[in-house]
Amino acid sequence: MRKAYPVILKKGDKFVVVDVPDFNVGTQGEDYADAIFMARDVIGLCGIDMEDDGERLPDASDIADVQRRSEPGDMVTLVDVDFEEYRRQNDLRTVKKNCTVPEWLSNEAEKQGVNFSALLQSALKKELNVKSPADVVRQKVQVQPDP
Repeated sequence: MRKAYPVILKKGDKFVVVDVPDFNVGTQGEDYADAIFMARDVIGLCGIDMEDDGERLPDASDIADVQRRSEPGDMVTLVDVDFEEYRRQNDLRTVKKNCTVPEWLSNEAEKQGVNFSALLQSALKKELNVKSPADVVRQKVQVQPDP
């Protein structure tokens, strides 16, 4: 389920501070792109926590109401979150994968105490150029830095 929530961005000296009124939470980013990414992350995290607790997600406030309540100089925008995709990307459960290797290679690896699961994870992360689920999301979003 994809929903869009209004957020308030306040440019500070070092960071862009984000207020997410519908979830009563805040976050920050190094620039506007990072702040929006972090807003999406905090909304996704709060949303799946609420779902896990059997709570209903809040309805999105009207963006015009949020703009009226914001201060001069604040930027009000919408941030969308696909809660199902967010849950999938941040699910840290492990899954079993079978792979085939030559017997001689398997025997040598076992003799040397190679952890096949750790090796496969490391190789996949290197091949995909990722370190965490957040890296996968960042690559999909392809945020552009502020000018």
